[in-house]
Amino acid sequence: MAEQPIIKLHDGTMMPQLGLGVWQASIEEAKIAALKALKIGYRSIDTAAIYKNEEGIGQALQEAGLPREEIFITTKLWNDDQLNALSAIKISLKKLQLEQVDLYLMHWPCPGKDNYVEAWKQMIRLQEQGLTKSIGVCNFHESHLKRLIDETGVTPVINQIELHPMLQQRKLQTWNAMHKIQTESWSPLAQGGKGIFDQQVIKRLAKKYDKTPAQIVIRWHLDSGLVVIPKSVTPSRIEENFTVFDFRLEKPEISEIATLDNGNRLGPNPDQIN
Repeated sequence: MAEQPIIKLHDGTMMPQLGLGVWQASIEEAKIAALKALKIGYRSIDTAAIYKNEEGIGQALQEAGLPREEIFITTKLWNDDQLNALSAIKISLKKLQLEQVDLYLMHWPCPGKDNYVEAWKQMIRLQEQGLTKSIGVCNFHESHLKRLIDETGVTPVINQIELHPMLQQRKLQTWNAMHKIQTESWSPLAQGGKGIFDQQVIKRLAKKYDKTPAQIVIRWHLDSGLVVIPKSVTPSRIEENFTVFDFRLEKPEISEIATLDNGNRLGPNPDQIN
């Protein structure tokens, strides 16, 4: 297997391009999934306070016994805690059994509450205090990002957004890139391949490369320069999702998959969730 790719964020932090997502997993499921992933070779795990499984990740990290500097841990500030970021991250760190996370993300902008700029200022202080190595956001549109940058002077290192072949958000990707914000894909397989795995181009490429449709889609994210965190608690799928470093898609194939974009969201619109 070829070596997994590493992304350099604009603050200098190095982040594995492929990680494990644990949304909707219980504490025990998250622990088992993380242990399996770390054993296989994953070195990045993405959780969140609202997932209510940070304890499982913390337990897995202790049992795995790997050097802390080898593992990249992401967690997130929930909407209700936007004005209490310090207490929120301390609770997360306790559950994770860590002194510092590698990446702390604001989970949603919640524009109706209009607290996200103040929350970002608090997150800047958390970074200054060493409680998180890097700070970023999830589900932010260009207008939200522009306001953060204009009012604080600090640019997020990452914008984690719903992104899969059926919803590519290319305009936002371009805006992120112009401001050196790394785009990260959540729901990269469109919640189990809804509408994607049956596409002829995906099936054709899966046959060509002797890979599964999921592996083709994950490789498309990687070859498109995206950070990607497919979620699974199934051991065989955790391994399958990581077995994608022994091939690359050709540029015309990446472009062909890009034609599948229909703009349909599976998750909430960031302008509407508060």
